[in-house]
Amino acid sequence: MFDNVRSDIAATLDEIREAGLFKPERVIATPQNAAVKVTGGAEVLNFCANNYLGLADHPAVLASAKEALDRWGYGMASVRFICGTQDVHKQLEDRLSAFLGQEDTILYSSCFDANGGVFETLLDDRDAVISDALNHASIIDGIRLSKARRHRYANRDLADLEKQLQDTQDARRRLIVTDGVFSMDGYIAPLREICDLADRYDAMVMVDDSHAVGFVGENGAGTPELHGVRDRIDIITGTLGKALGGASGGYVSARAEIVALLRQRSRPYLFSNSLAPVIAAASLTVLDLIEQSGDLRDRLAANTALFRSRMTDAGFEILPGTHPIAPVMMGDAAQAGRLAELLLDRGVYVIGFSFPVVPHGQARIRVQLSAAHSTEDVERAVAAFVDARAALAAEQAAQPGA
Repeated sequence: MFDNVRSDIAATLDEIREAGLFKPERVIATPQNAAVKVTGGAEVLNFCANNYLGLADHPAVLASAKEALDRWGYGMASVRFICGTQDVHKQLEDRLSAFLGQEDTILYSSCFDANGGVFETLLDDRDAVISDALNHASIIDGIRLSKARRHRYANRDLADLEKQLQDTQDARRRLIVTDGVFSMDGYIAPLREICDLADRYDAMVMVDDSHAVGFVGENGAGTPELHGVRDRIDIITGTLGKALGGASGGYVSARAEIVALLRQRSRPYLFSNSLAPVIAAASLTVLDLIEQSGDLRDRLAANTALFRSRMTDAGFEILPGTHPIAPVMMGDAAQAGRLAELLLDRGVYVIGFSFPVVPHGQARIRVQLSAAHSTEDVERAVAAFVDARAALAAEQAAQPGA
């Protein structure tokens, strides 16, 4: 049977390659940092990781992880409600609740699982979920698992959101869900205005703040803190795999009753092994570092401002904003992929993003700044972009018929 399927799959893969959409996986031979070595031994500057605060190999985080292995062991080999809960899990849940300003928190193996476990638990066919059009794939998939009526509003379009709220006034429950920061654009959701609409139409608000917690807001508590609406957000989901150390794991931080129900009914929580204790323990140290000093946040902000300014001066199209996600717009998928290859040759590791990750015709290189980068690293990256752009233009000019 598979011989017939094999040829179909191979043809699909060929189509992906021919369209310039194939996504190769480069192998890194070192820990995550501002500079990494790829297979073959070349050291390159890394400008495509979610390692916003540079904590993925921070000495204090590594020391905490090593100590936790001796104290708590490698893994739980169980789910939480059987024999998979240790003190370190409860400590992390309590710390995240306090840090985010929520009543309770529940840990998941990933934020994808956290988003996959919320909607089916809270909503049924009597309810409606209203989702931003550019929300993360995990939100989209999580909504599909529920029987709730599904409505979508244009990205950050408050008039469209209000229309969806007006059209769903017969629903028992309504949940507005948005990314706090949209990962392909670096745009920040207008949470204060969303909360105003939620109050007017008696809806709940959920925010996936994976690309914000740790460095956005005065104390790094994310977009609800940035907009002054922490007490008006009903559900926050997020990850431990980006600014908070970069390992894995996710969470839902929410009203106490919501978390209590998730512990009883959320399938990814009930049927997945507990978060590895070493990650929970190291995450506690990450929170210590974030709460003790704002130096890493300040350094990240400075690097972001410098890169955006230098690239704009060099004539690149950068989507506007202040977030360390700085998309360099290319439009053509093949050109984005080729520019990324030319940049790697020049010692800068970035990735070209194209359909289906972003819409057709909006291919880009998503640059991500880190507190681990030095000023010299940022300047070197900009110079590499300028040189690679010239090389790409020369290649195109040399093509037959150009």
